[in-house]
Amino acid sequence: TLVDLNRAGVPLIEIVSDPDIRSSQEALEYINQVKKIVKYLDICDGNMEEGNLRCDANISIRLKGDEMFGTKVEIKNMNSTRNVKKAIDFEIKRQIDILEKNKKVTHETRSFNAIDNSTVSMRHKEEANDYRYFPEPDIQPIIITQEYISKIKRSLPPLPDELYNKFINEFHLSEYDAKILTEEKEIALFFDNLCRYTKNYKTAANIVNGAIKSYLNETATNIENLEITSEEISELIDLIDKGIVSNTIAINKILPEMIKTNKTSILIAEENNWIQESNEDAIIKYINDAIKRYPQKVDEYKKGKKGLLGLFMGEVMKMSKGNADPKLTSQLLKNELEK
Repeated sequence: TLVDLNRAGVPLIEIVSDPDIRSSQEALEYINQVKKIVKYLDICDGNMEEGNLRCDANISIRLKGDEMFGTKVEIKNMNSTRNVKKAIDFEIKRQIDILEKNKKVTHETRSFNAIDNSTVSMRHKEEANDYRYFPEPDIQPIIITQEYISKIKRSLPPLPDELYNKFINEFHLSEYDAKILTEEKEIALFFDNLCRYTKNYKTAANIVNGAIKSYLNETATNIENLEITSEEISELIDLIDKGIVSNTIAINKILPEMIKTNKTSILIAEENNWIQESNEDAIIKYINDAIKRYPQKVDEYKKGKKGLLGLFMGEVMKMSKGNADPKLTSQLLKNELEK
């Protein structure tokens, strides 16, 4: 009658690592990786502040060259990655100060005080027996077969490291882009799916990490609720690749309209006269008008002030309402200025 079933069905996973972490920064990265994994597996939201993930840190120091670890001190139940880092940094310094005064570090459990970023003693456990591990006599052992483990392994979704390596090795993205993309499972899977429809992985990454993430943050929504599909975004990327619309117009104007109206990218571009001008004769006319407007600047350009190219580019873009193909315009402009 006194059995409390309040938490029945809520599993607790405890991960105990080897003493292989050498700094507070490594510990921080380790915890962040654990948070990512449990979120990717949909078993926990990794929210430390709400108590869904907690960290105990065992810290010991040793003199340079010593093989044996020093006396271990445990800091219990920290509820944020920031506190973990602060607690470890404080405890390392505290233990160093003790040894440098020729005193001994006490084997104990301490708590982190977030008010002054210090650790305080909770209880002493001097004997190894105080830290003993033994089977729970009132719970039957659970036998897990290798076949069952293999079955679970085959059913796992892609994990962050796997996607991170894929984005770098297959999609040739930078480590920075891959890291940002894999921070959230839903974003990573959305990007991975987008890359089934386009080979311009860099532009795809820029759109997801930039415009789409900004939209999600501004509207406080999840990517699952995004009104446009990966295929529709790939069509927009295709317009950029073919030079039909500029990258700036595509991301800053067409993409928001796609989200808002559900219209196709090409239809939005046509309705708003955002199709990029790639007709050489039309661009040459804009260039000649810009050159006539600034004859003195033309002379300065020819005398070596090549930075003035930006002035003329700006004029052409203004006259073409931003629709002139920048790459083609730049080449034609150089040709005209250097005649």
